[in-house]
Amino acid sequence: MPACTGLTVHNKSRVLEIGFDDNRTFNIPLELLRVYSPSAEVRGHGAGQEVLQVGKRDVTLLDLQPVGNYAVKPTFSDGHDSGLYTWEYLYDLGANIEERWADYMARLHAAGFEGDSGREPGTVLPGAAAKPHACGHHH
Repeated sequence: MPACTGLTVHNKSRVLEIGFDDNRTFNIPLELLRVYSPSAEVRGHGAGQEVLQVGKRDVTLLDLQPVGNYAVKPTFSDGHDSGLYTWEYLYDLGANIEERWADYMARLHAAGFEGDSGREPGTVLPGAAAKPHACGHHH
């Protein structure tokens, strides 16, 4: 499993930039990160129990805490902080971003939220340079 080599939160463009040691870098929209939170609150307690998260287009990150050397725990601007994102989970999200975004859009539209999200996958708004985070290693 690739290990994380660098994390940068771009709150202005609302993406989490994450690099891995297989030289892949992903820009995961914070909205996608939030709606695919691995927490029980979002995942539910089994297949089909997922809770659709809406109105998360403008969500930003207030904090990103390393958890051991295997995960991070973000605190989102809407107060959500119970998701534990492992490198494996983030890699999977990043590698399948188009598919995940399409699935999220389909679920939003099915629930009657037309275009709740204003961004297409892969579009990164120009943002100020952000402060990189270490991947679970304290300096």
